[in-house]
Amino acid sequence: MKTVVLVTIPRILLGLLFLVSAVDGFWWLATGSHLIHPPTSARGVAFEAALQETGFFWPLLKSVNLIGALSLLTNIAPALGLALIAPVMAVIVLFHLVLNPQGLPVAIILVVLGVLLIWAYRDRYAALLR
Repeated sequence: MKTVVLVTIPRILLGLLFLVSAVDGFWWLATGSHLIHPPTSARGVAFEAALQETGFFWPLLKSVNLIGALSLLTNIAPALGLALIAPVMAVIVLFHLVLNPQGLPVAIILVVLGVLLIWAYRDRYAALLR
């Protein structure tokens, strides 16, 4: 039961969050509109628009989100999936701290889920810290 609560549930929830993000991002690429777009400050909208206007970064970001999400959801190399989305999670947290404070609850959820999984997979990351 402990494994389910501390590993499986956070893995699936984080995977679902990033899958929804990837689907929404690819939908925007195809249609120019979002399926899901929570309230965002003017500075947050400008930041997102700048990422989208680069022409390359938005598809790259959403591809990383998708690969990380599928890895977590299928439980195939989940530690690698988490390592892929960890930098994205860091940017999301900073984005909400600096540009879009109304999204802090989502950022806190990401931090809690991420920390639980980092702890669960700590043996897999140990060689990186030597």
